[in-house]
Amino acid sequence: MCFFLLLFLVWILLAPLLATHLIVERPLAKADAILVLGGSSTYVERTQKAAEIYKNGVAPKIYLTDDGGQSGWSRTEKRNPPFVELARKSLIEQGVPAADVEILEPSVAGTIDEARLFSEKARAANLKSVLIVTSAYHTRRALATFQKILAENEQSVELGIAAPPPGEQTPPPGLWWLSPNGWKFVAGEYVKSAGYWVYY
Repeated sequence: MCFFLLLFLVWILLAPLLATHLIVERPLAKADAILVLGGSSTYVERTQKAAEIYKNGVAPKIYLTDDGGQSGWSRTEKRNPPFVELARKSLIEQGVPAADVEILEPSVAGTIDEARLFSEKARAANLKSVLIVTSAYHTRRALATFQKILAENEQSVELGIAAPPPGEQTPPPGLWWLSPNGWKFVAGEYVKSAGYWVYY
């Protein structure tokens, strides 16, 4: 019994560290664009953060990637709207001009695809800096992936990364292990990071 109690106490101390280790931040005072990574289940917090950054005058343009996810049935539209459309709508409702929001095509299957798609856009639009917006537990892998792809393509693009604090659509670091979503966002991120390390 004492062994399991000790194990539990160790876990309580270790679990928040596992979560916070995934979070990195690299702010940029100015950037050519903001890139909001696709995240169907977390588009609300990501677009809120992107709109805040845009309205602070950090960048004049917001790009959205499309992960292909679709929301539930809309009675008004009589269809299942793609989450990327909801993200665009959310940005506009928060005061970002429609002309300053662009959805990148084609749709992507993961972070590595987003990095490759952005690499093409950066070259075409001559972008020299970008501030990536994603969820907190995704920041470390996202930044490393974009750095890798840009380096492979010999592109000099200054990268920043920002995220809304955990707690709205993602669980706080101290309590993530108490919910299924927490295991998805934190434990799942370690599995994905290992996969990226092996395959990419």
